[in-house]
Amino acid sequence: MKRMTLIYTDRTMSFQLSRTGFFLTIALIGLTTLSGCGKSQPASEPLSAASSANKPATISVDSATAGTISGVVSLKGQPPKMKPLDMTADPGCPTAPQPAEVVVANAGKLANVFVYVKEGLPQGTFAVPKDPVVLDQKGCRYIPHIVGIMAAQPLKITNTDTADHNIHDMPSNNKAFNESQMPTDKPITKTFANAEMMIPVQCNQHPWMRAYINVMTNPYFAVSAADGSFEIKNLPPGEYTIAAVHEKFGEQTMKVKVAPQETVKAPFVYSAAVQ
Repeated sequence: MKRMTLIYTDRTMSFQLSRTGFFLTIALIGLTTLSGCGKSQPASEPLSAASSANKPATISVDSATAGTISGVVSLKGQPPKMKPLDMTADPGCPTAPQPAEVVVANAGKLANVFVYVKEGLPQGTFAVPKDPVVLDQKGCRYIPHIVGIMAAQPLKITNTDTADHNIHDMPSNNKAFNESQMPTDKPITKTFANAEMMIPVQCNQHPWMRAYINVMTNPYFAVSAADGSFEIKNLPPGEYTIAAVHEKFGEQTMKVKVAPQETVKAPFVYSAAVQ
C-alpha cells in the first residue's frame, strides 16, 4: 500500500500521519460522537416519568358515600330601596320601569349569592364539564346575574334580545374580552384559564347591565335561588370551609363536617344594615 504523508506545520512543530492512521482517527471521532448521542436519550426518560408522577391525579368521588351541603341565604332587616331602571333609551329594551337586581330579596330570602367550598377538598384535579354554561342577554339584562363555571369550561354567550349588545368582562387574573353581539349573531364562546372570583361583566351600550362570573377549579358551588335556597351535591366526606359571596353584602364563611351520605344544613344570614 502506498503511503501518503500529511504534513502539519507551524512555527515550532510538525507531525506526520499515514493514510491508514488518518482514517482510523476519523473513525474514532465518529464513534465517540455516536456514543455521546446514545447516552443523552435515556437521561430524558426519568424527567418524563417524574413529570407524570408530579401531575395531580383526577379525583373520582364515590357516589355511594358522597354527601350534600344545602341551605338558605336570608337577609335580616329591610333590603335597601333600589331605583327602578329606565331602559327606554333603546327601543329594543323594555319600555316599562324595571326593578334593579343588585339586591334581590323575597320575604327575607336573598337570591344571587354565590356559595362555594373554599377549603378542605382533597388534592388533585376535577374533571371539567364539556357542556357550556350559558350567559344570555334577555330583556336588556344578563341572565343569570351570577355565573359559576369551572376553569377551561366553555362559556356560551347568547343574545335573545332585539337590541344590540356588547359583552365586556374585566378580570384581573384572566384574559379580558370586549365584543359586540347583534341579535342575529352566532353565540360567542369563551373560556377562562385561571380561578377568579366575581369577574364583572358589563354592556358598554347599556350601563345598567351587569353580571359576575366566578371561575372555579372544582364543581362544588351553587347560586342561591329567588327563595334563597342552594345545594352542593356529590361532595366527598370531610371537613370543609364554605363561603357565601354577595356583590353588595360581601363574604361569609362557615365550617361544616360532611359524613358519608349526609346532608348538612348551612344557613347564611346577612344583615341589611351592613353594606
